[in-house]
Amino acid sequence: MPTITEERAAKIKEIVCEILELEEDEVTDTSLFREDHDADSLRAIEILASLEKEFKVVIDQSELARMVNLQGVYEVVAESAAR
Repeated sequence: MPTITEERAAKIKEIVCEILELEEDEVTDTSLFREDHDADSLRAIEILASLEKEFKVVIDQSELARMVNLQGVYEVVAESAAR
């Protein structure tokens, strides 16, 4: 299973928090974007697009189902970068 660097994880969290308009201490690796932070599907797509641009990877939209919290996002980005 691909892993993610601490630096990359911090950047991902920064991007997610910016899009969800949250402080970084409000979001944990397992807090759910939709249920805990009222994120809608448009925000999820925005997160995906920002991650693709930042890390120069392609993430299939079917991966949105896994991107429900930071842990899921880390995994999807790590797998996309490993391709």
